[in-house]
Amino acid sequence: MKKLIGVLFGALFLFACLGIAVAQDANETMPPPKILVIYREYLKPGRAGAPHEKTERPFVEAMSKAKWPTHYFAVDSLSGRPRTLFLTGYGSFADWEKDHVMMMKNPALGAELDRYSIADGDLLSGTDQAVLSYNEDQSLNPNVDIAHMRGFEITVFRVKVGHRKEWNDLVNLVKPAYAKVPNSHWATFEILYGETEGPTYVVFSAFKSGMELDQENSQDKQFMDAMGEDGMKKLSELESSAVEATQTNLFMFNPSISYPQDAWVKADPDFWKPKAAKPMAPKKPAAKPEAKP
Repeated sequence: MKKLIGVLFGALFLFACLGIAVAQDANETMPPPKILVIYREYLKPGRAGAPHEKTERPFVEAMSKAKWPTHYFAVDSLSGRPRTLFLTGYGSFADWEKDHVMMMKNPALGAELDRYSIADGDLLSGTDQAVLSYNEDQSLNPNVDIAHMRGFEITVFRVKVGHRKEWNDLVNLVKPAYAKVPNSHWATFEILYGETEGPTYVVFSAFKSGMELDQENSQDKQFMDAMGEDGMKKLSELESSAVEATQTNLFMFNPSISYPQDAWVKADPDFWKPKAAKPMAPKKPAAKPEAKP
């Protein structure tokens, strides 16, 4: 399978959780996966959008034809370098291994995907892959109806080596305060494997529309009121002690290059499997006027 795959807490108030699971009933919230594999493709200038979708669709068609049981979905960057993330959730490392072994036992499908990778690779400036583990203790109200979401805000926190305790104290400080702010929820993952410099945590938000992003000011004030002056001072101290760097970016779901679960399609078919537009009938040529004698 091809996809085996700062703004510190000022943005956390709208962190809705990532929900990528192996199974889900339509219109139901779902917990985050235990293991999240992210395959990241960086696009050359001018290769994002339609050109990339053209080289990615054959992968989706091949997986659909094979009725592959493991699904993935894609998100395209709205900020930062042009890139697409392909996300696949597993219940355990054992489940990931089974998926990999099953692919190795299907050389015909593997060869087909390899052929598509050549065309896709011509559009890319680089790729990488990371394996993340869900951290329930650092998440708040993590279940979400992911099938009806439209994008993610993703923040990466790189923690200073030897300062995990301060990081844990920081999370334990803000969670009770955000619990008092309506609709606050997020899911935190830690990178286990991949290129990182020290402990790295990734916090996902899922949003339905840009309107949710517009609510920042009012909810930020509610958070500060819940923290109080002493709490905000302590937060600043812990941030300075524990956090090496942060980065936040926005991503939009791309259904045209995703291989979503059947339940997601059933829950929101117009988004995940939109009907192809009917080709326009060619216009009949206008009748020539009769020549006058």
